[in-house]
Amino acid sequence: MWSADRYDKYPITPDDMNAYYDKYASSGQIWGMTAFDDNGIVGHLTMRFPNMGSLDEVRLGFVIIDDLKRGKGYGKEMLSLAVRYAFDFIKVNKISLGVFENNTAAINCYKSCGFKAVKCETAERYQCMGEIWNCIEMVILK
Repeated sequence: MWSADRYDKYPITPDDMNAYYDKYASSGQIWGMTAFDDNGIVGHLTMRFPNMGSLDEVRLGFVIIDDLKRGKGYGKEMLSLAVRYAFDFIKVNKISLGVFENNTAAINCYKSCGFKAVKCETAERYQCMGEIWNCIEMVILK
């Protein structure tokens, strides 16, 4: 539910993810961040500048938490750190993300971090598992 149509197959492997990042590494427009606890990897997300030439907005994507660690607050903590990083270090004024409308757990997590749903003229839609899934656009402003 977190990668839409960005990968050709599911489940993806670490090599698939690394190949995706390698494809965009030289652009400086996207980077991955990984969260750890004392026992290893907890989750992952990407940050990117969605508007070429503008450093005013960061878009979060590929937000994922280890299945065994869901429901324990790791997602909220990881997102809160990402928000703080984007506002305090990158100095953006806006952070955005898209989430499938059928991903209630993620929507609730994003809301708990201060993100709010916004209306878009045209909602993003993706072909997923033989269905059309609609995205909700969410933002948080500095």
